[in-house]
Amino acid sequence: MGKKKGGIVAADDPVKVTGQTSAAPGSIGGRPGIFNKYSHVFIAMAIALVTFIFYKVCLDNLFVSWDDPGYITENPLVKDISANGLLQIFNMPVMGNYHPLTILSLALEYHYVQLEPWLYHLDSLLLHIIVTMLVYWLVVLLTQKPVAAAITALLFALHPMHVESVAWVSARKDVLYGTFYIAALIAYLYYAGVQGAKKWMLYLLTLVLFVLALLSKPVAVVLPVVLLLIDLFRSRKHDLGMWLDKLPFFLLAIGFGLKSVQDQKQIGVVSKLNDHFSIIDTITMGSYTLGTYLWKALLPFGLSCFYPYPAKVNNLFPVYFYVFPFAVAAVIFLAWKFGRNNKNVVFGSLFFLVNIVLLLQFVPVGNAIVAERYSYIAYIGLFFMVGFGVARYVESGSAKVSKTVVFTLVAVVCLAFGYMANARCKVWYDSDTLWSKQMEAHPENEYAYNSKGVIYFERWKVAASAEEERLCYDSAQYFLNKAVTLNPDYVNPYMSLGVMARVQKRYDEAKQDFRKVMTLDNGREAATGNLGMGIVYFILRDVDSSAYYLREAIRLKPDMQPAHANYANLLDLTEHTDEALTEYGISIALAPNGHESYLNRGRVYYRLGKINEAFADINKAVELKQTSGESYYARAQCYGKMGNKQAALQDLEMASNYGYGNIDKDFYESLLK
Repeated sequence: MGKKKGGIVAADDPVKVTGQTSAAPGSIGGRPGIFNKYSHVFIAMAIALVTFIFYKVCLDNLFVSWDDPGYITENPLVKDISANGLLQIFNMPVMGNYHPLTILSLALEYHYVQLEPWLYHLDSLLLHIIVTMLVYWLVVLLTQKPVAAAITALLFALHPMHVESVAWVSARKDVLYGTFYIAALIAYLYYAGVQGAKKWMLYLLTLVLFVLALLSKPVAVVLPVVLLLIDLFRSRKHDLGMWLDKLPFFLLAIGFGLKSVQDQKQIGVVSKLNDHFSIIDTITMGSYTLGTYLWKALLPFGLSCFYPYPAKVNNLFPVYFYVFPFAVAAVIFLAWKFGRNNKNVVFGSLFFLVNIVLLLQFVPVGNAIVAERYSYIAYIGLFFMVGFGVARYVESGSAKVSKTVVFTLVAVVCLAFGYMANARCKVWYDSDTLWSKQMEAHPENEYAYNSKGVIYFERWKVAASAEEERLCYDSAQYFLNKAVTLNPDYVNPYMSLGVMARVQKRYDEAKQDFRKVMTLDNGREAATGNLGMGIVYFILRDVDSSAYYLREAIRLKPDMQPAHANYANLLDLTEHTDEALTEYGISIALAPNGHESYLNRGRVYYRLGKINEAFADINKAVELKQTSGESYYARAQCYGKMGNKQAALQDLEMASNYGYGNIDKDFYESLLK
């Protein structure tokens, strides 16, 4: 059964990765040669192939409206990989999170395929496969049991709770940090098993991989604790050296952790949620969250992209919420009672808890109480216990038929998980499918109705016919108003309703909606409300009111590019030319791939007689949007001033072809002379 070491009964001696172990890594029952390195490669590749087969359907998926605009489609950071662009990527948090390597990976994909989603999905899937193979090797090194490693890796690869991390491009940070995180654990295992100069090279490698994991997703801060768990699992002597070699890891973790908290506070998420919940509430929610992750590991049904916080009635949660603290306490007690003398149960349980504890909403962060992607690394601990238990049973000398039954059961579970994962990938096909499924899962969730409304809102803006426009308008109104009915204090639908009212020239209604946004929020959304008000007053030619609201939007959110662009337009209208040029410059810096600010700044230069500067800006606008008749006309005017009549006539023809109907007749005739 093994010897008692450090108060924990060791079921097997810990692996020694010195190359001089009594049994080759991966051997069964101490019989070297049964599993050599080629066998491990074959098993890992087989698992990779199975994973690809079940997940390949996600390669057809599109971007979705949930966070993909903020991370990719509307994120100026991913559209510039110049030296200055790279500096910005490593300086700026995105949507309240600092993960520059994740943004860099998206920027590289944008550089090659722009907004073609297939490469983004392919890379996420390949990273998931890499993490899966690393999980296999990690468990081999920890246990010398390929059966345990294969089962752990298969469950990790195919579990439906992990689909969100793979099929959703905005969850790239999970698969990317997972790659560096597991690689760091493997490097540490090798470091712990060798001596000499090579040992410190492996230590440095572990540290570098940890930094890369932190730069991919800040939740990697828990890795130093997992390194201590590995020491415990390997029965390392509890001396000063064990703590000293973790010191750099803990210092890095503290630094990144403090930055992460600050980034979250800057967007107001932490404070707003804590204002609504007491200490008892947060303990209850944390227990509910932990319990949900546990039971969904066994029975992954009722999956959802968004798990809303429960509604409180008379300041109380639904009754079943108050059962979870006792249920979770009972599970923890039973695990301690019957598993505390089994180092594999201790390691697996603590691995799970350490990697999930920061995500349990004891300190509420975000708008969801549970997120499937949060289980990505944590579930390895649970799967490790299953894999190790099966491996021990297989080695125990039980009857052959019972082993066959066990392997058959494992195969059935993995196939079932794979089938469910495949179906779940299809849910992430596009925004329409995603939010329709969300409404089925949570019909009371205002977030889903708002998101569905935004889909029709965007379609309404580009409708090709009056019939399509009316259908999209009515649908958007229905879903957005449904979201307001479900939660009158939910700020997002008011923004879309305000824009729709403004376009329909119902300006008083638009102002009412935007004012509601500002009343309900004092951060990012309030900035959007101020922007909306500023645009309405701009249309009404109330210059002073428009300037006030646009400046307020910029104050609340200095990096809001549309606010700078609209304020520049207002300054240009009121002949504050120098200030307008400054604001256009800020707008261009924030969105270097947007054509409108280049076009408008070019027009200012044209009026000032600075034709070279005007041509450079307007030519850039044409390059960025080659279907803008307005830009072709402005460039034709520049060509006219420069004496290039032939080029000017060509641009006038392009302007006409792209629907620009305000061509000056005298200008056209002057080019024909």
